[in-house]
Amino acid sequence: MLNLDTCGIEVSAKVLLVRLRRNGQVLPHRSFPNTPAGHRDLVRFVRGPRGVQICMEATGTYGLDLALALNQVPDVRLMVVNPKAMRRFAEALLQRSKTDLLDVAVIEEFACRMPFKPWCAPAPHILQLRALSRRLQEIASQRTAEKNRLHATHATDSTPQALRLDIERSLEFLQQAHKNLLRTALELLEQDPVLARRYQLLLSVKGIGSLSAVMILAELSPLAPDLTAPQWVAFAGLDPRRYQSGSSVDRKPRLSKAGNPHLRRALYMPALTAVRRDPAFATFYKKLLERGKRPLQALCAAMRKLLHAIYGMFRHNLPFDPTRLFAFALPEIPQAALAQPAEAIYCGGPLT
Repeated sequence: MLNLDTCGIEVSAKVLLVRLRRNGQVLPHRSFPNTPAGHRDLVRFVRGPRGVQICMEATGTYGLDLALALNQVPDVRLMVVNPKAMRRFAEALLQRSKTDLLDVAVIEEFACRMPFKPWCAPAPHILQLRALSRRLQEIASQRTAEKNRLHATHATDSTPQALRLDIERSLEFLQQAHKNLLRTALELLEQDPVLARRYQLLLSVKGIGSLSAVMILAELSPLAPDLTAPQWVAFAGLDPRRYQSGSSVDRKPRLSKAGNPHLRRALYMPALTAVRRDPAFATFYKKLLERGKRPLQALCAAMRKLLHAIYGMFRHNLPFDPTRLFAFALPEIPQAALAQPAEAIYCGGPLT
């Protein structure tokens, strides 16, 4: 029997809805503003003589400050749960409707019934690095969209010149913003010797440049240090998902994608470059194609292999060594073959 009080918190942009079970009795729901003052009032409300176990969903930036505040309270145990796991738990409870009151009740039940997994608060500079990295990803998407728009304006003579100039100015602004944010991120890395060393280790992999190294570090650094390589793979959503039942249902395995999409995106281009430029990854990719794998499947396998390599590099503090990663003998591949165009090796579309 759990000796702690349990609490569920439903987080929204402006309001925090709280359900507290104290001494086995569910108290009336309380709501608090999602502000620093509201966080202090919430802490005073949930604290009790027996301690409290709190559960909340991972809702991005809206719940981050509250999680950091709760993590600093000595007699509070905090668990931050993947929203997909919470949704499956609600389905197991036969919850058919969805309202804030029902959601907070499900979250509190999760805290009461499910095994507790404490949330590890990342260091402030790691949170800053992650915020910078994700903004860099957003700017990269915006630059691609603006380049496509500019290309489309040249398809017809009816496009006003003012429109082309406006898009070009937008591209210049995004380019400068990207440059400034990347410089800030690199300066942040230099302040932490461990991150600075891991950044240099990532650069030892063919296919990982400055931007990719920053993005990968930003998503991996907040993870608990005791995780295994398969747990890293599951966190990235690169683990296979099987669907089999009886003798008549046996679908082909697919990626679960039940993980961090930012990390998958950060690994995509390095893996694509590695299968073109690195002999070990090129051989690995070719062997998968010979076994009947589709190009995109083989590329996803290369992403997973790359993540395993990064795990080993960080764990042993050693630069990339393909002989530690691949069991097969590495052939001598001419540099001209490794420099072939991307379409000669990869014909799939981008990951979604």
